[in-house]
Amino acid sequence: MAAETPTAAPALDLPFLSEGIAPIPGAIKRRYEDFVVEEIPAYLPCGSGDHVYFTIEKKGLATMRAVHDIARALNVHSREIGLAGLKDARAVTVQTLSIEHMDPDRVRALEIPRIRVLSVDRHKNKLKIGHLRGNRFRIRLRETDPGRTADIEAVLRVLSARGVPNYFGQQRFGSRGDTWQIGQAILRHDHKTVIDLMLGRPGPHDTGEVLRARHLYEMGKFQQAAKAWPFAFRDNSRVCRVMARTEGRHKKAFYAIDARLKKFFVSAYQSHLFNRYLAERIQRLDRVVEGDLAYKHDHGAVFRVVDAAAEAPRAAAFEISPTGPIFGVRMTRAEGEPGGLEQAILDGEQLTCDDFRAIKGMKVHGARRPLRFRVEDMAMEQGADEYGAFVELRFTLAAGCYATMVLREICKETLLEGLAEEPDVEGDEQPDDE
Repeated sequence: MAAETPTAAPALDLPFLSEGIAPIPGAIKRRYEDFVVEEIPAYLPCGSGDHVYFTIEKKGLATMRAVHDIARALNVHSREIGLAGLKDARAVTVQTLSIEHMDPDRVRALEIPRIRVLSVDRHKNKLKIGHLRGNRFRIRLRETDPGRTADIEAVLRVLSARGVPNYFGQQRFGSRGDTWQIGQAILRHDHKTVIDLMLGRPGPHDTGEVLRARHLYEMGKFQQAAKAWPFAFRDNSRVCRVMARTEGRHKKAFYAIDARLKKFFVSAYQSHLFNRYLAERIQRLDRVVEGDLAYKHDHGAVFRVVDAAAEAPRAAAFEISPTGPIFGVRMTRAEGEPGGLEQAILDGEQLTCDDFRAIKGMKVHGARRPLRFRVEDMAMEQGADEYGAFVELRFTLAAGCYATMVLREICKETLLEGLAEEPDVEGDEQPDDE
């Protein structure tokens, strides 16, 4: 069985909205079928056009690994395949892909392990990230006390009424929980810390060849470390080779890091700072105050709150929500009490928003993010199969919302994740539906 891993975000000890309800121990993803995700498309194919839309069911595969396997079977480059969202490897997921100038019969005839083609149609444009309305989830929570179903229902009532805390989940921060620290070091131009965190400092989450590579780096055996990194860590291997070639010059190695990877690290740091802000407002995430920048859930516009009392009914009806900062050079700042909290976080980090401008070759604009999200079509029932008893949860979330944030409120720090068999996670990515 895979290692038991608590799913609370490691970057911060984050408080819970349903703190008055005791933790309900449970486990997810004991089998792929325990975590089922189905995309809700933003639009349906029109039936004509140069692009073939095809819906697949994949099991135990990361989205980009599935795209790679399909591209290889069709003898095309993987970038020619369009997709609306990334999905977790440790699940059964249903999602739609697209490809231009392809015989639909070739797509229908695909036979690839862990991938099944469900439907094929035509449309006029390529699918792109974001062409997605949301995701439906069917999740089986195992190893939980059947006598606690009333408590589960109580948590779900809180989340339905007040919203789910819109924390960034653990996967944003990597298996070691340190991607935000790398991003922080990038903003501080601390090249040594960036490289040391990427390549060394072995910890309890490191195993096998990864652990060996980190130990070799710590011993200064950069060339051997480069060879030890598994294929999925080719960025680490490349940076190790630069360390070997330059006799350990961290600045040279820093400039060898792929620009997209650097931006991912900085994004993780932005996410960490947002989580800190939300943690401070967790028990007021459904109330706006003067100076807030509020999010309109119907179309995503943001406006400044001038009269909190006048806006209170809209917040209670889940029409609007307060937002938190994704710090960046173009982010609109809150005022009043919310603005003071934002400034206190920046001051504590010895940062200004202009610091996000000083990263060569990277545009870090910033944004506002609602402090909560709505959970819809919520249902719960108890059941059992050949693998034991479970509580099955069914609900729908908008695109980009993390289902594990719902589960985290139920289980608190006792939520465990692990498969009875190891998934094929080569080419794994940050999922948008966790």
